[in-house]
Amino acid sequence: MQRQPFTALAAVYDAIMADVEYDHWADFVLTFARDGGLDGSGGALDLACGTGGFTRELRAAGLDVTGLDFSEEMLREARSRLPGVPFVQGDLRSFTLPERFSLVTCVFDSLNNLLTPEDLGAALGRARAHLRPGGLFAFDVNTRLGVRELWEGDAIEGLAPMTDGGEVHYHWSHHHDAEADLGVVQAFCRVGELEFVETHRERGYDPADLEPLLAAAGFARWEIVEYPDYAPPEPDAPRVWVFAWAGSDQ
Repeated sequence: MQRQPFTALAAVYDAIMADVEYDHWADFVLTFARDGGLDGSGGALDLACGTGGFTRELRAAGLDVTGLDFSEEMLREARSRLPGVPFVQGDLRSFTLPERFSLVTCVFDSLNNLLTPEDLGAALGRARAHLRPGGLFAFDVNTRLGVRELWEGDAIEGLAPMTDGGEVHYHWSHHHDAEADLGVVQAFCRVGELEFVETHRERGYDPADLEPLLAAAGFARWEIVEYPDYAPPEPDAPRVWVFAWAGSDQ
C-alpha cells in the first residue's frame, strides 16, 4: 500500500490535478519573459515536469520544449500525453543535457521537494548551467509559512473522474514536523480495489533563504514576486515566484 513518491500517483495525478491553472501560470511566466526581451527562440526546459501539464502550455505557446523529471512513472504519462515532445529522466541536483535553453522553468512547488539548502543550491546551479547567455529561470516555491499551513483544515478529499470512465477517491492529510521543519503529506488514493499511500515531504524557503543560493548559483539578477500581479511578496505570502536571469556570458 505504501509507495514511493510520484510512482503510483502518476496514473491518477492528472485526474486529481484537473483544476490546476497551468495555462494561467504559463501566461504569467511568458509575459514576464517577453517583457524582459525573450522572444521564444532558444527553446525551453521544463524541470520536474511530471505528467507534462505545464510543458503542454509552453508547447501550445509555440516554444520548442523539453521536459525533465526524476520519476519514470510520471514521464510515462507525459510521453503518452504529449507525443513528439522530448522527455528525459534526471535528478534536479545533477542532470546534464547537451543543450542550453533561453527559458528554464520549474513550477508547482517542485523545488520544495529538495529538503536541504544544499540540494536546492545544487538544483539552482544545474538550472543556471543549462541557460543560454541572458536566459531566464522561472520557478515557484512555498515559503516556510506556506509549508506550515499548506491547506485549511490540513486535509483535502474528493472524487475525481478519470479518462477511462472510472474515478479516484483521494484523501490527503498534512502536518508540520516542527523538529525537522518539514511539511509532510500523506496522500491516500483508491481506484476500484486498488489503494495506495505516498508520503511527500517539503521544506519551505523564504526570499531570505533563496537570495544567497541564487547568488552562489551564478545568477546575475533576480526578482521575487507574488502571483498574479508581480508585486513584491508580503511577509505572510504562502508562495513566491522567482525570475532569475543568467548573465551575458556563461
